[in-house]
Amino acid sequence: MVKISASLLSADFSKLGKEIRSIDKYVDEFHLDIMDGHFVPNISFGPDIVKVARENTELPLDVHLMIEDPMKYIDRFVDAGADMITFHYETANFFRCRDYIKSKNTKVGVAYNPNSPIYILDEDIDRVLIMSVYPGFGGQKFINKTLKKISETKKYIKKRNYNIEIAVDGGIKTGTAYNVVKRGADVVVAGSAIFKIGDVKKNASELRKDIDRWCNKKKK
Repeated sequence: MVKISASLLSADFSKLGKEIRSIDKYVDEFHLDIMDGHFVPNISFGPDIVKVARENTELPLDVHLMIEDPMKYIDRFVDAGADMITFHYETANFFRCRDYIKSKNTKVGVAYNPNSPIYILDEDIDRVLIMSVYPGFGGQKFINKTLKKISETKKYIKKRNYNIEIAVDGGIKTGTAYNVVKRGADVVVAGSAIFKIGDVKKNASELRKDIDRWCNKKKK
């Protein structure tokens, strides 16, 4: 089953707990973007928000570290309730970061920016996060060239028989979700499409229908 990961960056932080609880049954996990104002030109939030999320859902929390030195903060986010730590290949010693996250009994995700080739994947990685926008701000337009990268990454993983999920983050909405799942995505990360306009439950349901449109077509 393709998963929907709701990005809390687009949620209303004045009622974050309520936002999380209202959509808990309509998504599969929550995605939390941590920005430091250095690796990306924006600052978001820290471990306290992850704690709030943990207190309001039992669904998995993927903490996406868009920061220059992820090693400094892994412990704090694991302690706050992260089930997965996703770090950017561009920011870290891949093996050191991967091994340390695994030593905390936490799943490992590796993110790649739109212009970054998929350098390293191995059987000790749980997820590769393909950015379909340049990280730093929500609500950006999907970069179409990402579709080729999704397909190539899927082939790479299948050829080596790795058990690695492909997640896609950025500009995901109805229509885009169909296209990325068609190319091989296992997880779609959506923020603005769920939280910004209209009813969050309806938005998540529409996104699910778009994903199921491809899944049902594939079964025929």
